[in-house]
Amino acid sequence: MAIGPENMIGAFDAKSHFSELLVRVEKGDEVTITKHGKPVAKLVPIHQESTAEERRAAMDRWINAPDRPTLGGLKIRDLINDGRP
Repeated sequence: MAIGPENMIGAFDAKSHFSELLVRVEKGDEVTITKHGKPVAKLVPIHQESTAEERRAAMDRWINAPDRPTLGGLKIRDLINDGRP
């Protein structure tokens, strides 16, 4: 199986070696499938459901991020009301 740079493989080879590609993807690789040299699809691993601890850690990172987006003094209620007909 010939996987080129950046984990790219032609559609014909991908079809012929699909089982081997799945093994690579299960191990965490991402594989781009090309047709006539142009990317058309990507095989990526499915990420498992996150745990409560992982979700909490993600929220903590977001809350404590120094460049977190702000509303610039606006209130959520005002924005909601402005969007209503």
